[in-house]
Amino acid sequence: MKNYTRVVERKQHLQYEEMEDAANRMFSDVVDVEDIEDFLIALSEKGETTREVAALASVMTSHAVKLDVPADRYLDNCGTGGDGSNSFNISTTSAFVLAGAGVKVAKHGNRKISSAAGSHDVLDVLGIHSSFTPDDMSRMLEEEGIAFLFAPIVHPKMKKIGEARRKIGKPTIFNLVGPLTNPIPLATQFAGINRPDFLMEYASVMRMLGRDRAIVVSGAGGMDEASLAGQNSFVLMDKGDMIPFTLTAEDVGLSYAPLSAIRGGSPEENAEMIRSVLQGERGPRFDTVVFNAGLGLFANGMAGSIQEGIDRATDSILSGNALQKLEAVVEFSEQIGQEAMVR
Repeated sequence: MKNYTRVVERKQHLQYEEMEDAANRMFSDVVDVEDIEDFLIALSEKGETTREVAALASVMTSHAVKLDVPADRYLDNCGTGGDGSNSFNISTTSAFVLAGAGVKVAKHGNRKISSAAGSHDVLDVLGIHSSFTPDDMSRMLEEEGIAFLFAPIVHPKMKKIGEARRKIGKPTIFNLVGPLTNPIPLATQFAGINRPDFLMEYASVMRMLGRDRAIVVSGAGGMDEASLAGQNSFVLMDKGDMIPFTLTAEDVGLSYAPLSAIRGGSPEENAEMIRSVLQGERGPRFDTVVFNAGLGLFANGMAGSIQEGIDRATDSILSGNALQKLEAVVEFSEQIGQEAMVR
């Protein structure tokens, strides 16, 4: 491991096979947390390449717990995080909207690492616990059309790596890799990264990993979501073709709003914001959610255009479907909890 760290510290990129070996070492019992920490810092300072991200994603997925679900056109809308915007949990809210519109959502998530409130911190407050077994997650996806895949459960070999990430305290290659390591085979994906310089490369990694169709966004103001605060940069990857484009909120009939308008807070505050959006309260938070959910619908192929996706996302909320999906998952969580007590 130290040899790879020295190579990277000299600003030399690792070949795919070298990164595969380094990744397998990180997932083994023979490497210390400090060695992982040094390697991740060196990679971050050098700048990660497509090969390095793809190799790590492939290895991490191979070490994940496999979930038994029927073949379907699943979508993950998990972003990389680490954008420093302190926004409320946009992709978590959007997941309910997408599911309410009929998309099969398998959403990756974790507790806070480099944000104030990770997706599972806020899900706990909403009444959706994080102690599901892999079988529970599979059942949730089949019964409710949406599942929240808690990273420590589906990636049990990440303990030492997670410790290193917490010690570093800022984004690493694992932020980039996280959305790419869903244990459920994804046909489609909508992912945000806060690296506009890495959009095409990230879409290329998705192509290498076998996605049929995907959209990658780097939002205005450095967000890892589509933002109302200016021009957003995208790449659509469709059956191998790579199509870059840009878009503002005004281009799709939404209103400009500064990043401060969607700022979040504690998990309790963010949970209240999620409920208010799903209850139809209009404003910048609502518009941000339908913008991102609309892009997810377009990425999944359930909408023929981004505008149609936004319209369908809006209807998912105003019809009550998105809120019903939240309530159904809360009920499912309570039921699983009761079953666990009598086992």
